[in-house]
Amino acid sequence: MELTGAEIVVNCLAEEGVEFVFGYPGGAVLNIYDAIFKQNKFKHVLVRHEQAAVHAADAFSRASGKVGVALVTSGPGVTNAVTGIATAYMDSIPVVIISGQVPTPAIGLDAFQEVDAVGVTRPCVKHNFLVKDVKDLAATIKKAFHIAATGRPGPVLVDVPKDVTAHRTEFIYPDSVAMRSYNPVLKGHAGQVKKAAQMLLEARRPMIYTGGGVILGNASEQVTELAKLLHFPCTNTLMGLGGYPATDRQFLGMPGMHGTYEANMAMQHSDVLLAVGARFDDRVIGNPAHFAREQRRIIHIDVDPSSISKRVKVDVPIVGDVKQVLEELLKLLKASKEKPDESALNTWWTQIELWRSRNCLKYNRESDIIKPQYVVEKLWEATKGDAFVTSDVGQHQMWAAQFYKFDKPRRWINSGGLGTMGVGLPYAMGVQLAHPDAQVACVTGESSIQMCIQELSTCKQYRLPVKIVNLNNRYMGMVRQWQEFFYGSRYAESYMDSLPDFVKLAESYGHVGMKIEKPSDVEPALKEAFSPALKERLVFMDFITDQTENVYPMVEGGKGLSEMILAEEL
Repeated sequence: MELTGAEIVVNCLAEEGVEFVFGYPGGAVLNIYDAIFKQNKFKHVLVRHEQAAVHAADAFSRASGKVGVALVTSGPGVTNAVTGIATAYMDSIPVVIISGQVPTPAIGLDAFQEVDAVGVTRPCVKHNFLVKDVKDLAATIKKAFHIAATGRPGPVLVDVPKDVTAHRTEFIYPDSVAMRSYNPVLKGHAGQVKKAAQMLLEARRPMIYTGGGVILGNASEQVTELAKLLHFPCTNTLMGLGGYPATDRQFLGMPGMHGTYEANMAMQHSDVLLAVGARFDDRVIGNPAHFAREQRRIIHIDVDPSSISKRVKVDVPIVGDVKQVLEELLKLLKASKEKPDESALNTWWTQIELWRSRNCLKYNRESDIIKPQYVVEKLWEATKGDAFVTSDVGQHQMWAAQFYKFDKPRRWINSGGLGTMGVGLPYAMGVQLAHPDAQVACVTGESSIQMCIQELSTCKQYRLPVKIVNLNNRYMGMVRQWQEFFYGSRYAESYMDSLPDFVKLAESYGHVGMKIEKPSDVEPALKEAFSPALKERLVFMDFITDQTENVYPMVEGGKGLSEMILAEEL
C-alpha cells in the first residue's frame, strides 16, 4: 500500500510506540498535521512556543525512560526549537525532532521560512538527517530513534521538505537497524572490570561518584547494591540525584560548585574514586589542576569513550553500558574472598562524619522573612519526598537539589549542562503527561518562569495539575549572588523591578494563584496546594522570599573542589 510521506511519518511514530508528540504547526508541516488529525494512535500536545515543545519532549523522556518526540515547522519553528535541542544534547536525553523544510527545489534559494536546519543544529545534536526522497523516510526515522536511544543518548533531528511529505511510496518500516559506522560498545572489557574490582577492595579512602549516566542507564539499583556491599560513601551529581537514595546515611550529598562540604572533601581526599556515568565537568571538580594535587586512583565507567580521560586522567577506563558493567563488577566482588580493610574504612568514615558535622547547609530558621531553603524542605514534607520535581536554572535550582531528598531515580528533572532558564514549566508538562497520577512540582524563580510562562495556556488546555513553587526574591538570584561576591555588589540589570502579579496572571489563565509572604503560611499553603481539593488544578504559589539569601557552599570559578566558601565564614 502506498502512503504519502506525511502518512509515513505518522505510521513510523505509531510503530515506535510514541504516546505524545509535542509540537506547533506551520506551513511546511501542514501535511503531517493533516495526517495526525486523521489518526488515533498517539496524541498531539499543542504548546505555545517551539522551545517548550522540545523541553516537554525532553522531560517526558527523562521521567519515563522513553524517547521524546517534537514536531516543528521550518525557519523560525526550528530556530525556536534549537534551545530545547541544545538542552537535551548537553544532558544526553533521547529526543527525536521532526522539522519541516521548504520543498526540495527551493532549498538554498532563500525561500520563505527557509533555514538550513541541518547546519544550524549540527553542533547540538547527536545526529541529523535531511530526507530528500520519500523512499528513504521510514528507514531514516527508524535510524533516528535507534541513534537517539542507544549508546550515549541524545537528540536526533529529521528535516523533511514539504514536497517529500506529499510524495507517495510503499510503506515498509524496518524491523532493525544496521549501521556500519555506529556500533556502541555495551559490554565492559573483562580484564578492566577485574582490575576495578581489585582496586576497590584495596581502597582505604574510597568514594563512589555517580552522574546522569546512572539515571539514563537505569543503574541506580546496581549503584546502591555496590555501595551497600562495600559500605562505601556515595555522591550523586546534579544530574545523578536519585541514583542513590538521599535519605541513606552513606549518601554525602551533591558534589561540586554548590555541593556539600563532606562530599567535596571526600572527593578531593579519596584514594580510590569510582566514577560511574559522570564526566568530571567543571561544575563538579572545579579546577582540574587542583583536583590532581591529591594522589588517587580513578576507575571510570562510561558508555561514551570520548568522556573518559577528557578532563581528568583515569587509571582504569571501562567503556560500556553502566548497568551491565556494574553487574559484572558486583559478581566479581561477591565471589571474592577479599574484603575492604575494615579498620581503614572506619577511620575514613570517622573523618567523613567530622566533615559532615560542619552542617554546611544550615541557614537562619528564625527569620521573619521566608527563606527559600525552608520552602523546599516543606515541599519535601508535603509531598512525602515522592514528587517529581522540575526546576528552572539559578539559586532555586540549587536549593531544590540541596534540600529535596531524592530517593528514587528520574524524579529530579532539570537542565544541568546548558543551564536553560525557562525549562521548568514545560518540563513539568512533559512529566505530568508521562505520569498523569503523580504529584509534579515545578520549583522556579520569578525570572525563569517568565521565559516560558505562555505554557500556562497549554496546562489549561490539557488539564495538567502541576504545582508551581515560585521562589520570588525580585532578583535574577544567581546573577545577583555573583555580582555580590565578585563585582563589588554592582547589581547590573539583575533586579526585576516590573514583575507581574503572579496570582492574577495564573488566574487569568484559569488556574489557582496564591501569594505567600510569611514563614508561618508556607506549610499551610503547600498542604492546600497538594490537597485532594486541588488535585486536579494547577496551583501557582508565589513565595516572597529573602532577597539577600545566597547559595552555600560555593566554589568560585577557577578554584579547587575543597576551596569552598561556607556561610559561617562570612
